[in-house]
Amino acid sequence: MSSLSPLLDGFDLSGLRLPNRVVMAPMTRSRAPLRGRPTGMMAEYYVQRASAGLIVSEATNVSSSSLAFDLTPGIFTAEQMDGWRDITSRVHAAGGRIFMQLWHSGRVSSFALLGGEAPLSPSGLNDDLEQLQVWGQLHNGEYTKIHATPSRAMSLDEVQRVIADFRQGAANAIAAGFDGVEVHAANGYLPHQFLSSTTNTRDDRYGGSVANRANFLRDILTEIGSVVPPGKVGVRISPYAHYNNVRDADPDGTYDYVGRMLDEFGVAYVHAADTNGWSGQPDLPRIIERLRGVYSGTLMVNGAISVDHAETLVRDGQADLVAFARVYIANPDLVERIAAGAPLATPHSKGWYGGDAAGYIDYPAFNGSGHTAQPDVTQA
Repeated sequence: MSSLSPLLDGFDLSGLRLPNRVVMAPMTRSRAPLRGRPTGMMAEYYVQRASAGLIVSEATNVSSSSLAFDLTPGIFTAEQMDGWRDITSRVHAAGGRIFMQLWHSGRVSSFALLGGEAPLSPSGLNDDLEQLQVWGQLHNGEYTKIHATPSRAMSLDEVQRVIADFRQGAANAIAAGFDGVEVHAANGYLPHQFLSSTTNTRDDRYGGSVANRANFLRDILTEIGSVVPPGKVGVRISPYAHYNNVRDADPDGTYDYVGRMLDEFGVAYVHAADTNGWSGQPDLPRIIERLRGVYSGTLMVNGAISVDHAETLVRDGQADLVAFARVYIANPDLVERIAAGAPLATPHSKGWYGGDAAGYIDYPAFNGSGHTAQPDVTQA
């Protein structure tokens, strides 16, 4: 890390001036216990990290039919909007910029989280439920993985309804004060499920060829574009992700097409997530090479990237912005630490999901002594 770090250079994101190229990645933290309404504690969490060039919020449900993780926030009711409005106003007052990540989990869910309803999916594929990441909080307060339950194939009316949910979610996010939105089309969630030739076996305009499978994402972006300018809309993709077992038979072909489509839309950025990097099998060079061949806009990258590696990616022009996730849990002042060449604290996994302030807003800022205090998170 260096005071001359290229991560500290400013960047123009479709007219939104970012003071640096450090992005706080979306992270599920599961601390919205009251009907998906964000809380004051969540506001403090985001304000602590407002020096990021850009914050991308945790994945936020666009409807009540989306819930892969218990206690996650929504953006489809007035009270949820009110909660988010408090967060955006406080982040802006602290000098920050924030996009909302719009989320529908699709088949990655359980009837236990959906009021007894079956999860929605492109084609009702249910051969791999044990591999889907669905999480819930038990009565004893512990947050744990639970079993996904069988999904059912969406009707055309339901497809259109979810597309409308994304449009309304985007409009609600802007009304709640966000600077833009990011469509979560990665990590095996619903738009990703439509893109995959394995999880999508439909025979209508949303299935079959890659062009048809991309129509779900295309229609989402078209509808969002009717209420939010394309320059305020990012898209997250994870072409080679094993997470949630999407199993695309030809990811190169799929994402060559998707990259060209996103280029044509003129989105604010593509957020390329190397999800496999979490498990020590990085695909980032492959992702960057393919995307740079088909997409000419702003490229944000994410996935187990160290600060040193991030500096190289930006310095060499491989990426424009780098999104950090877990490192931002323990280092709310990440930008200041990079500028000072200060050491980084390590997050404690206890408290990542659910819980109270411990492991969430109690990580201290670097005090300049050369040491990083480790907080007590035993109550999380």
